[in-house]
Amino acid sequence: MSDDVAIHVRGLRKAYGDNVAVADLDLDVQRGEVFALLGPNGAGKTTTVEILEGYRQRDAGEVRVLDADPSFAHGSRSGGSRAPGRSVRDWRGRVGIVLQGTGEFDELTVAEVVHHFAGFYPDGDDPDKVIARVGLTAKAGARTHTLSGGQKRRLDVALGIIGRPELLFLDEPTTGFDPEARREFWELIRDLSAAGTTIVLTTHYLDEAEALADRVGVIAGGRLVEVAVPAELGNRQDALATVSWRTPEGTSESAQSATPTALVAELAARFGGEVPGLTVTRPTLEDIYLRMIGHS
Repeated sequence: MSDDVAIHVRGLRKAYGDNVAVADLDLDVQRGEVFALLGPNGAGKTTTVEILEGYRQRDAGEVRVLDADPSFAHGSRSGGSRAPGRSVRDWRGRVGIVLQGTGEFDELTVAEVVHHFAGFYPDGDDPDKVIARVGLTAKAGARTHTLSGGQKRRLDVALGIIGRPELLFLDEPTTGFDPEARREFWELIRDLSAAGTTIVLTTHYLDEAEALADRVGVIAGGRLVEVAVPAELGNRQDALATVSWRTPEGTSESAQSATPTALVAELAARFGGEVPGLTVTRPTLEDIYLRMIGHS
Protein backbone atom coordinates (compact mmCIF):
# COMPACT_ATOMS: atom_id res chain seq x y z
CA MET A 1 0.00 0.00 0.00
CA SER A 2 1.50 3.35 -1.09
CA ASP A 3 2.03 6.14 1.43
CA ASP A 4 -0.10 8.29 -0.89
CA VAL A 5 -3.13 6.01 -0.48
CA ALA A 6 -5.49 6.53 2.47
CA ILE A 7 -7.92 3.73 1.54
CA HIS A 8 -7.05 0.58 -0.40
CA VAL A 9 -9.74 -2.01 -1.20
CA ARG A 10 -9.51 -5.13 -3.35
CA GLY A 11 -12.21 -7.74 -3.88
CA LEU A 12 -14.48 -6.48 -1.09
CA ARG A 13 -17.53 -8.66 -0.63
CA LYS A 14 -20.41 -8.61 1.85
CA ALA A 15 -23.66 -10.60 1.76
CA TYR A 16 -26.67 -10.84 4.02
CA GLY A 17 -28.01 -14.32 3.39
CA ASP A 18 -28.74 -14.56 -0.33
CA ASN A 19 -28.55 -10.79 -0.78
CA VAL A 20 -25.11 -9.69 -1.97
CA ALA A 21 -24.70 -6.10 -0.78
CA VAL A 22 -21.15 -5.57 -2.06
CA ALA A 23 -19.61 -7.70 -4.80
CA ASP A 24 -15.86 -7.73 -5.55
CA LEU A 25 -15.36 -4.01 -5.08
CA ASP A 26 -11.95 -2.42 -5.79
CA LEU A 27 -11.18 1.13 -4.70
CA ASP A 28 -8.28 3.44 -3.87
CA VAL A 29 -8.70 6.86 -2.23
CA GLN A 30 -5.66 9.12 -2.29
CA ARG A 31 -4.51 11.03 0.77
CA GLY A 32 -5.76 14.59 0.76
CA GLU A 33 -8.50 14.12 -1.82
CA VAL A 34 -12.26 14.55 -1.51
CA PHE A 35 -13.90 11.38 -2.78
CA ALA A 36 -17.67 11.18 -3.27
CA LEU A 37 -19.39 7.80 -3.28
CA LEU A 38 -22.68 7.94 -5.16
CA GLY A 39 -25.41 5.36 -5.44
CA PRO A 40 -29.13 4.76 -4.92
CA ASN A 41 -30.51 3.38 -1.67
CA GLY A 42 -29.69 -0.29 -1.36
CA ALA A 43 -26.76 -0.12 -3.78
CA GLY A 44 -24.18 -1.13 -1.16
CA LYS A 45 -22.89 2.35 -0.43
CA THR A 46 -23.61 2.37 3.30
CA THR A 47 -22.31 -1.18 3.79
CA THR A 48 -19.05 -0.27 2.05
CA VAL A 49 -18.53 2.84 4.15
CA GLU A 50 -19.34 1.03 7.41
CA ILE A 51 -16.72 -1.61 6.57
CA LEU A 52 -14.16 1.12 5.91
CA GLU A 53 -15.06 2.77 9.23
CA GLY A 54 -14.55 -0.50 11.09
CA TYR A 55 -18.18 -0.84 12.16
CA ARG A 56 -19.14 -3.77 9.94
CA GLN A 57 -17.36 -7.02 9.12
CA ARG A 58 -16.68 -8.06 5.53
CA ASP A 59 -16.99 -11.57 4.14
CA ALA A 60 -13.98 -11.40 1.83
CA GLY A 61 -11.45 -9.05 0.33
CA GLU A 62 -8.51 -6.89 1.34
CA VAL A 63 -9.14 -3.56 3.08
CA ARG A 64 -6.57 -1.09 4.38
CA VAL A 65 -7.56 2.26 5.90
CA LEU A 66 -4.69 4.49 7.00
CA ASP A 67 -2.43 1.45 6.63
CA ALA A 68 -4.51 -0.72 8.97
CA ASP A 69 -7.23 -3.31 8.51
CA PRO A 70 -10.33 -1.64 9.99
CA SER A 71 -11.70 -4.99 11.12
CA PHE A 72 -9.25 -4.97 14.03
CA ALA A 73 -11.12 -1.95 15.41
CA HIS A 74 -14.27 -4.11 15.41
CA GLY A 75 -12.60 -6.78 17.52
CA SER A 76 -12.36 -9.18 14.58
CA ARG A 77 -10.57 -12.48 15.03
CA SER A 78 -10.64 -13.24 11.32
CA GLY A 79 -7.23 -11.95 10.37
CA GLY A 80 -7.62 -8.20 10.70
CA SER A 81 -4.22 -6.61 11.18
CA ARG A 82 -3.32 -3.23 12.54
CA ALA A 83 -0.45 -1.05 11.45
CA PRO A 84 2.72 -1.62 13.52
CA GLY A 85 2.45 0.05 16.90
CA ARG A 86 -1.15 1.15 16.38
CA SER A 87 -3.84 0.53 18.98
CA VAL A 88 -7.54 0.62 18.25
CA ARG A 89 -7.85 3.90 20.15
CA ASP A 90 -4.96 5.41 18.22
CA TRP A 91 -6.45 4.38 14.86
CA ARG A 92 -9.91 5.60 15.86
CA GLY A 93 -8.36 8.96 16.74
CA ARG A 94 -7.08 9.29 13.18
CA VAL A 95 -10.52 8.66 11.66
CA GLY A 96 -13.37 11.16 11.99
CA ILE A 97 -16.97 10.17 11.31
CA VAL A 98 -19.89 12.54 10.80
CA LEU A 99 -23.11 10.54 10.74
CA GLN A 100 -26.51 11.88 9.66
CA GLY A 101 -27.09 12.69 13.33
CA THR A 102 -24.46 12.51 16.07
CA GLY A 103 -26.89 12.60 18.97
CA GLU A 104 -29.05 14.85 21.11
CA PHE A 105 -27.54 17.15 23.72
CA ASP A 106 -30.47 19.49 24.20
CA GLU A 107 -29.54 20.76 27.64
CA LEU A 108 -25.83 21.25 26.91
CA THR A 109 -24.25 24.22 25.21
CA VAL A 110 -22.17 23.96 22.05
CA ALA A 111 -19.00 24.60 24.05
CA GLU A 112 -19.88 21.96 26.66
CA VAL A 113 -20.49 19.29 24.00
CA VAL A 114 -17.29 19.99 22.07
CA HIS A 115 -15.15 20.18 25.24
CA HIS A 116 -16.67 16.89 26.42
CA PHE A 117 -15.86 15.09 23.16
CA ALA A 118 -12.33 16.48 23.11
CA GLY A 119 -11.63 14.44 26.24
CA PHE A 120 -12.18 11.20 24.33
CA TYR A 121 -8.96 11.68 22.35
CA PRO A 122 -5.35 11.45 23.57
CA ASP A 123 -4.38 14.43 21.40
CA GLY A 124 -7.66 16.23 20.85
CA ASP A 125 -7.71 19.61 19.19
CA ASP A 126 -8.41 22.83 21.08
CA PRO A 127 -12.22 22.86 21.46
CA ASP A 128 -12.55 26.62 21.16
CA LYS A 129 -10.48 26.67 17.97
CA VAL A 130 -12.61 23.87 16.51
CA ILE A 131 -15.79 25.77 17.36
CA ALA A 132 -14.38 28.77 15.54
CA ARG A 133 -13.30 26.64 12.61
CA VAL A 134 -16.84 25.40 12.01
CA GLY A 135 -18.28 28.88 12.40
CA LEU A 136 -20.05 28.44 15.74
CA THR A 137 -18.18 30.90 17.97
CA ALA A 138 -21.24 33.12 18.24
CA LYS A 139 -23.26 30.08 19.35
CA ALA A 140 -20.72 28.61 21.79
CA GLY A 141 -22.91 29.45 24.78
CA ALA A 142 -26.18 28.41 23.15
CA ARG A 143 -27.94 25.19 24.09
CA THR A 144 -27.94 22.82 21.17
CA HIS A 145 -31.73 22.59 20.89
CA THR A 146 -31.77 26.27 19.89
CA LEU A 147 -29.49 25.73 16.86
CA SER A 148 -30.75 25.76 13.29
CA GLY A 149 -30.39 22.65 11.13
CA GLY A 150 -27.26 24.02 9.49
CA GLN A 151 -25.74 24.95 12.84
CA LYS A 152 -26.42 21.48 14.24
CA ARG A 153 -24.67 20.00 11.21
CA ARG A 154 -21.68 22.23 11.90
CA LEU A 155 -21.66 20.91 15.46
CA ASP A 156 -21.67 17.36 14.06
CA VAL A 157 -18.60 18.24 12.02
CA ALA A 158 -16.90 19.79 15.05
CA LEU A 159 -17.33 16.50 16.89
CA GLY A 160 -16.01 14.64 13.86
CA ILE A 161 -12.81 16.68 13.61
CA ILE A 162 -12.07 17.34 17.30
CA GLY A 163 -9.65 14.38 17.32
CA ARG A 164 -7.57 15.90 14.45
CA PRO A 165 -8.49 13.11 12.00
CA GLU A 166 -6.43 12.38 8.93
CA LEU A 167 -9.51 10.84 7.30
CA LEU A 168 -13.07 12.14 7.62
CA PHE A 169 -16.24 10.28 6.61
CA LEU A 170 -19.26 12.47 5.87
CA ASP A 171 -22.62 10.72 5.49
CA GLU A 172 -25.21 12.83 3.63
CA PRO A 173 -23.86 15.99 5.28
CA THR A 174 -26.35 18.54 3.90
CA THR A 175 -29.62 16.60 3.87
CA GLY A 176 -32.41 19.03 4.71
CA PHE A 177 -30.29 22.17 4.29
CA ASP A 178 -31.61 25.23 2.53
CA PRO A 179 -29.48 26.44 -0.42
CA GLU A 180 -27.62 29.10 1.58
CA ALA A 181 -26.74 26.69 4.40
CA ARG A 182 -25.52 24.12 1.87
CA ARG A 183 -23.16 26.63 0.24
CA GLU A 184 -21.79 27.66 3.65
CA PHE A 185 -21.22 24.02 4.55
CA TRP A 186 -19.42 23.43 1.25
CA GLU A 187 -16.94 26.16 2.16
CA LEU A 188 -16.24 24.39 5.45
CA ILE A 189 -15.52 21.13 3.60
CA ARG A 190 -13.21 22.96 1.19
CA ASP A 191 -11.34 24.46 4.16
CA LEU A 192 -10.88 21.02 5.73
CA SER A 193 -9.64 19.61 2.43
CA ALA A 194 -7.23 22.51 1.94
CA ALA A 195 -5.77 21.72 5.38
CA GLY A 196 -4.92 18.21 4.16
CA THR A 197 -7.81 16.13 5.52
CA THR A 198 -8.84 13.20 3.33
CA ILE A 199 -12.63 13.22 2.98
CA VAL A 200 -15.00 10.45 1.90
CA LEU A 201 -18.43 11.88 1.19
CA THR A 202 -21.71 10.10 0.52
CA THR A 203 -24.46 12.24 -0.94
CA HIS A 204 -27.61 12.10 -3.04
CA TYR A 205 -27.00 15.65 -4.29
CA LEU A 206 -25.17 15.47 -7.60
CA ASP A 207 -24.36 19.19 -7.62
CA GLU A 208 -22.72 18.71 -4.22
CA ALA A 209 -20.51 15.92 -5.54
CA GLU A 210 -19.58 18.04 -8.55
CA ALA A 211 -18.79 21.08 -6.41
CA LEU A 212 -16.69 19.29 -3.78
CA ALA A 213 -15.23 16.04 -5.08
CA ASP A 214 -11.89 15.52 -6.77
CA ARG A 215 -13.22 12.15 -7.91
CA VAL A 216 -16.55 10.36 -7.71
CA GLY A 217 -17.38 6.66 -7.63
CA VAL A 218 -20.77 5.29 -8.68
CA ILE A 219 -21.92 2.11 -6.96
CA ALA A 220 -24.96 0.17 -8.16
CA GLY A 221 -26.07 -3.36 -7.36
CA GLY A 222 -23.14 -3.76 -4.99
CA ARG A 223 -20.59 -3.09 -7.74
CA LEU A 224 -18.45 -0.05 -8.39
CA VAL A 225 -19.50 0.96 -11.88
CA GLU A 226 -16.89 3.66 -12.47
CA VAL A 227 -14.51 6.05 -10.73
CA ALA A 228 -13.59 9.33 -12.43
CA VAL A 229 -13.33 13.07 -11.99
CA PRO A 230 -16.86 14.53 -12.19
CA ALA A 231 -16.33 16.16 -15.59
CA GLU A 232 -15.25 12.84 -17.15
CA LEU A 233 -17.64 10.37 -15.53
CA GLY A 234 -19.31 8.19 -18.15
CA ASN A 235 -17.29 9.94 -20.91
CA ARG A 236 -19.29 13.04 -20.13
CA GLN A 237 -16.64 15.27 -21.69
CA ASP A 238 -17.23 13.61 -25.08
CA ALA A 239 -21.03 13.67 -24.99
CA LEU A 240 -22.87 15.57 -27.72
CA ALA A 241 -23.94 19.11 -26.89
CA THR A 242 -27.51 20.24 -27.44
CA VAL A 243 -27.80 23.62 -29.16
CA SER A 244 -31.25 25.26 -28.98
CA TRP A 245 -32.52 28.49 -30.53
CA ARG A 246 -35.71 30.29 -31.48
CA THR A 247 -36.68 30.78 -35.13
CA PRO A 248 -37.98 34.09 -36.56
CA GLU A 249 -41.45 32.52 -36.44
CA GLY A 250 -41.08 32.08 -32.68
CA THR A 251 -40.79 28.28 -32.64
CA SER A 252 -37.98 26.46 -30.87
CA GLU A 253 -35.46 24.28 -32.65
CA SER A 254 -32.52 22.25 -31.39
CA ALA A 255 -29.75 20.04 -32.68
CA GLN A 256 -27.09 17.82 -31.15
CA SER A 257 -23.53 18.43 -32.21
CA ALA A 258 -20.01 17.29 -31.43
CA THR A 259 -18.83 20.74 -32.55
CA PRO A 260 -21.26 23.19 -30.93
CA THR A 261 -19.01 26.23 -31.47
CA ALA A 262 -19.11 25.68 -35.23
CA LEU A 263 -22.88 25.25 -35.14
CA VAL A 264 -23.33 28.45 -33.13
CA ALA A 265 -21.13 30.31 -35.65
CA GLU A 266 -23.27 28.94 -38.47
CA LEU A 267 -26.45 30.08 -36.70
CA ALA A 268 -24.97 33.53 -36.02
CA ALA A 269 -24.21 33.91 -39.72
CA ARG A 270 -27.73 32.78 -40.60
CA PHE A 271 -29.33 35.26 -38.19
CA GLY A 272 -26.89 38.04 -38.99
CA GLY A 273 -25.66 38.40 -35.42
CA GLU A 274 -27.30 37.41 -32.16
CA VAL A 275 -29.11 34.07 -32.14
CA PRO A 276 -32.47 34.42 -30.36
CA GLY A 277 -33.03 32.06 -27.41
CA LEU A 278 -29.59 30.46 -27.81
CA THR A 279 -28.59 27.80 -25.28
CA VAL A 280 -25.78 25.24 -25.39
CA THR A 281 -25.93 22.37 -22.90
CA ARG A 282 -24.16 19.11 -22.28
CA PRO A 283 -25.39 16.21 -20.14
CA THR A 284 -25.21 17.07 -16.45
CA LEU A 285 -23.56 14.85 -13.88
CA GLU A 286 -27.08 13.85 -12.83
CA ASP A 287 -27.93 12.78 -16.40
CA ILE A 288 -24.82 10.59 -16.55
CA TYR A 289 -25.38 9.18 -13.06
CA LEU A 290 -28.99 8.19 -13.75
CA ARG A 291 -27.92 6.46 -16.95
CA MET A 292 -25.19 4.56 -15.11
CA ILE A 293 -27.50 3.24 -12.40
CA GLY A 294 -30.06 2.11 -14.95
CA HIS A 295 -32.69 4.86 -14.87
CA SER A 296 -34.14 6.26 -18.07
